[in-house]
Amino acid sequence: MEDIRFTRIREYFLLGLSNREILLALSEFDGIIISNRHLKRLINRGGLFRRKNHDNIVDVALFVNNELERSGNLHGYRWFRQKLRNSGFMIDKETVRSLLLVLDPEGVAIRRRRRLRRRRYNGIGPNYVWHIDSYDKLKPFGICINGCIDGETRYVLWVEAHTTSSDPRLIAGYFVTAVNSVGGCPRIVRGDLGTQNCAVRDMQFLLRRNGQDRHAADRSFVYGKSTSNQRIEFWWGILRKECADFWIDLFSHLRDNEGLFDGGDLDKALIQFCFLNMIQVRYVISACVFAVEHTSHYSITITPWAIWKAIYDVPFTRNV
Repeated sequence: MEDIRFTRIREYFLLGLSNREILLALSEFDGIIISNRHLKRLINRGGLFRRKNHDNIVDVALFVNNELERSGNLHGYRWFRQKLRNSGFMIDKETVRSLLLVLDPEGVAIRRRRRLRRRRYNGIGPNYVWHIDSYDKLKPFGICINGCIDGETRYVLWVEAHTTSSDPRLIAGYFVTAVNSVGGCPRIVRGDLGTQNCAVRDMQFLLRRNGQDRHAADRSFVYGKSTSNQRIEFWWGILRKECADFWIDLFSHLRDNEGLFDGGDLDKALIQFCFLNMIQVRYVISACVFAVEHTSHYSITITPWAIWKAIYDVPFTRNV
């Protein structure tokens, strides 16, 4: 009985519970009722200390270093201290903080600025992966946008406004035009799960049927969630900030404040007739004016269209 009781006390202690919380847990979960004074005696007798008798710092550093090679590189020092305690290590928060500052200074700097650790995009060069997606923020008003971006250089191959983005023949037309313009097809096309991409998929399979690499034929088209299509999703974010928000606000105002739009087919047709070509022009201008280029792991700068186009056309102009 004594051994079981101390085992439970040790487990709760290593979880980081205070004495009061340990007493409550013993009472609620184990049916063991003892006084706070008796608990302190048992903790001292068992060699459980919060501020002394810490474990060897070398062992702690090795554990932390191993965790940093996996998902541990996302942890702050408080989370790491609890993880250490759950693994049987006794260590104070200040020591853990100092260890992380030495072993993972980059992660500490990111967390101090409260910035996310961005994923890195791995691409061999231009035309390695084309990312296709549709932008649906204007779809309730009858305007459907479809776009494609080169994954490595972020060169916008097309951004088209139309009355639909669900017709596979329409999307295939955009794809054929881009292939003719570039003078070839990409090694991989990435699109979301949907019938609108089936014609592009079949064309890509045909164009890559004689390829000798591991992405040839039916491996040359990759399906994935639209939200995970990070390259073009990032472009949609730029487009919304620089252009689309104006149209969303305008049409929302017509619907909510003026009562001029009720979502019917006639109203959508009127918006398409009045604004479709205008939106197409503004979107193309947005694609030509701005390009997003990561100059370091943390900073993002806006570079002119000419530089962006040069990166796509002549890959060796950038230090890759």
